[in-house]
Amino acid sequence: MYRISLGVVSLLAAATTPVLAAQTNGTPDHREILQAPPFDRAFWGAMVTGPSNEVVFELNADKLFVPASSAKLVVTAMASVLLGEEFTVTTDVYGTTPVENGVLDGDLIIVGHGDPTFGERCFGPDTTQAGACETMWSTMDRLADRIISTGVRQITGDIVGDGSYFEATIVHPAWESYDLNWWYAAPVSGLSFNDNSLNVTWGPGGRMSPATVSFEPNLGDFSFDNRTGTVNSGGETNVDFFRVPGTRQIWAEGTVAENRNPKTEYFAVADPNRFFATALRSRLERKGVSFGGGVVSSLTPVPVLEEHLLVRFESRRLEDFVYPILNSSQNLFAETLLKTVAAAVGKNGSWEAGVDLATSFLIDSVRVDSTSFEIHDGSGLASNNVLSPRTFIDLLTFMEDHPRNMPFMRALPRSGEQGSLIRRFIGTSLEGRVVAKTGSISHVNSLNGYVDSPDGRYKFSIVVNNQTSGYSAAVRRIDGFLVSLMESISQQ
Repeated sequence: MYRISLGVVSLLAAATTPVLAAQTNGTPDHREILQAPPFDRAFWGAMVTGPSNEVVFELNADKLFVPASSAKLVVTAMASVLLGEEFTVTTDVYGTTPVENGVLDGDLIIVGHGDPTFGERCFGPDTTQAGACETMWSTMDRLADRIISTGVRQITGDIVGDGSYFEATIVHPAWESYDLNWWYAAPVSGLSFNDNSLNVTWGPGGRMSPATVSFEPNLGDFSFDNRTGTVNSGGETNVDFFRVPGTRQIWAEGTVAENRNPKTEYFAVADPNRFFATALRSRLERKGVSFGGGVVSSLTPVPVLEEHLLVRFESRRLEDFVYPILNSSQNLFAETLLKTVAAAVGKNGSWEAGVDLATSFLIDSVRVDSTSFEIHDGSGLASNNVLSPRTFIDLLTFMEDHPRNMPFMRALPRSGEQGSLIRRFIGTSLEGRVVAKTGSISHVNSLNGYVDSPDGRYKFSIVVNNQTSGYSAAVRRIDGFLVSLMESISQQ
């Protein structure tokens, strides 16, 4: 089901960070850079340490802040240390009866164990490398081919998507109800396909007619009501998509100007297990396999017999689970990984078990103060996550030289390169030298990571809460502060 070597999980204690001056002696006053208008009413926290872990700047370093997606550093660090880069999971395929003369006289049961990689994505910075990238269907087609290789040509019963390896709760109770419609709050189960989302492309239709809307994949398993309209050029564009909660009934409303270009968004599905099973059935049928039954979804274990196992389909390695989480901030991968780590170490695959394990990891291994954080999910989408800048610095210090840090360090985006930092620090003295995780939700921005310097590697944590100036202005302020601080340090 999975591969794990827990015998090597002897964790290294983080070096204690000495508390020195509250800020550098350089000019200008770097506190004022952060807190100057229009950010003077926002709440700032920051901490920067040098190559020897000496503190070179701190501001509210022990206060608690909503970190947004920077919280992903916790689950990816924990997974890298506890599971190791070669960890894999499997997607197992069973029949309810033996296959005879190409006929499975019963159901085809797909049991997922948390592989999030069925879908279109690149899993490394070198997209030209063989196997680095997948199309929407390439992994699913490989699974279908494996099933066909067992001799199956006809299935008289249903195809069953069993996602019960994780808990039956598939959406986090702290996530906002509107967010549940979108990819960043997609449901989390043992089976995943295409990030458990539909690619929705919409644009203007003919004058006074509905907008054009297309879905990919369109598997025919949902209903859609187009309540939109196309208006004159320059008119208001405000198309939005909705779903009757927990159903496959989707509708769109709003208007689109006839001169607007098409736009693609990613709408979460309600039932990931059914979605996966429907997608796999469509590929099997394309390859000549016939079905007599329908599609069934299950969040409780479906009885299977090991002697009826047809395929044990191995996932990519852990490093490919971690890469999309840090490099492009993929939420479903983060939540799936949180539950996967918990299940792999003998707990249940639930948010509660994953959060308990992450909490223990921070306290017992990283050696942070138990009052310096509180986490509730793996992605940082929950607004009740809080961590201090010092906690992030301790985590970054712990991971910097850890012998099992490869998945974590490899996945962090670098300024100017593929990932969430591709346009940041460009044209500054820090271009190509910042390796860090971004974070952004409403009124929150953060950046946590490393700066490569001639005298060694610096660690930094910068976060702002309660800011009302918008994403772009906050990013400029954070980046400008870090550039100024590092230039000041280099001149000392």
